Amino acid sequence: MTAALWLVFVVVPSERVQGVVQRIFYFHVHLAWMAFGGFVVTAGASVAYLARGSRVADRLAEASAEVGLVFTSLVLITGPLWARPIWGVWWTWDPRLTMTVVLWAIYASYLMLRRLGGRDEVILRYAAVLGVVGVLDIPLLIVAIRLWRGIHPAVMLSEDPDAGLTDPIMMWTFAVTGVALALLFAWLVALRMQFAALDDEVEALTAEDLA
Repeated sequence: MTAALWLVFVVVPSERVQGVVQRIFYFHVHLAWMAFGGFVVTAGASVAYLARGSRVADRLAEASAEVGLVFTSLVLITGPLWARPIWGVWWTWDPRLTMTVVLWAIYASYLMLRRLGGRDEVILRYAAVLGVVGVLDIPLLIVAIRLWRGIHPAVMLSEDPDAGLTDPIMMWTFAVTGVALALLFAWLVALRMQFAALDDEVEALTAEDLA
């Protein structure tokens, strides 16, 4: 993360048209990708939980959803910070932005359902189904810019040969930032799974004492 911050704020040149605010891009895009990846992991782990009842898979699903929701929240914060100087507004109901909010709401609902249901097996299975169904929003979100007209730019998949990261140091900065955020995401998920395992141990010990 230190290397990424140094590259973004000291080394990489400012983009010619957008200026210094474009530096948010190096975090904004990877935050979105890591969030999507986290929700895909949640869906996969939820399938494993539904199939085998694995508590480890359930912990992974919950941890990935929590960290993914944090990263999605950061996407929804950094997006307006980037949009205000470029678009002239903090927010617009562009298709891609709208579906990002929908994705955030789906997995916020997933976590709320788990909290309200506690350890109830039926509630956990309902939540797992929601975790699987919710991931279907991601493919639509990714291709939204091509399916529906909107003002959100297709930064990495632009057909304009002059668009994108033309300077090699921009590509290096983008890559280093991606690795940094991927490692941060993985570490937070692992940490959250450890906390969940400790919660299970405390609950088991409490049940033994009550018995």
